Amino acid sequence: MKAVVLTRFGGPDAFELREVPVPATGPRQVRVRVHATALNPLDSQIRRGDYADQVELPAIIGHDVSGVVDQIGSDVTEFRVGDEVYYTARIFGGPGSYAEYHVADVDIVARKPVNISHAEAASVSLVGVTVWEGLVERAGLQVTETVLIHGGAGGVGAIAVQVAKAIGARVLATARGSDAAFVEGLGASAVIDFEREDYVEAVNRLTDGKGVDVVLDTLGRDTLSRSPRILREDGRVVTLVDTAMPQNLIDAWGRNATYHFVFSRQNSSKLDALTRLIERGLVVPQVGMEFPLDEVARAHARSEEGRIKGKIVLRVRL
Repeated sequence: MKAVVLTRFGGPDAFELREVPVPATGPRQVRVRVHATALNPLDSQIRRGDYADQVELPAIIGHDVSGVVDQIGSDVTEFRVGDEVYYTARIFGGPGSYAEYHVADVDIVARKPVNISHAEAASVSLVGVTVWEGLVERAGLQVTETVLIHGGAGGVGAIAVQVAKAIGARVLATARGSDAAFVEGLGASAVIDFEREDYVEAVNRLTDGKGVDVVLDTLGRDTLSRSPRILREDGRVVTLVDTAMPQNLIDAWGRNATYHFVFSRQNSSKLDALTRLIERGLVVPQVGMEFPLDEVARAHARSEEGRIKGKIVLRVRL
């Protein structure tokens, strides 16, 4: 099969397109003919060498998969050859999704929503699971609560806005002013132009000084230390960003705030919940750009330029 292989840690030119063996299928695994995969910030971090101690080179990276079951293991009863599925590959758990075929344990695989394409399904698998774990399982976002979502136009933020809206929460989001209409169309009741207004001042203005119940951090920087300034009593902060920068959290103590540091854990039940929202039209995947698999270097370079609404998708099978 064809696969994009990371040969060294570095820039977007560190990939090579190679012919590699088709992976074998274990008793409780399925082999999937990959139709589409997608880029995530984690992919760029791995490529740069941020996790060099967990990635043995040469390596096939990538985490989103949407495709068709090509082979099932001897003990698999949940799926049949020909089923359309989507899932997130195990993070640091073996070869990734930048390839024509991928093998996965059945407990992380879900049936693809019937009303979306493979490109759309690939764009939503990892971010969708991450958002579900962050907002639903960890923060416990409730109807009538208010949430601030940082980066509402991004790959994670665009899904988070929709999931929060589907829950029944009031959604505030940060984004560039040029992206405000896009984010409002996803379900945000107000969009804060972070290039023109400080989000702490904006949130306090929009909530009459009461603050928000939940903050979803997709950006990092000083969000952990500044979030308590806009939190209600017993508010929750969910961050999806690993940061080594020291931050003073004394204001969180004054709010009885709870912090959740989320590194997404894959399982099919989260995707099944997401599928129900997608098939009801409450969540619509947002594909910002598409590239063929052999242009992965260009896709990575474009991703790092920023200013993309939604996700970048790699087409593996045309």
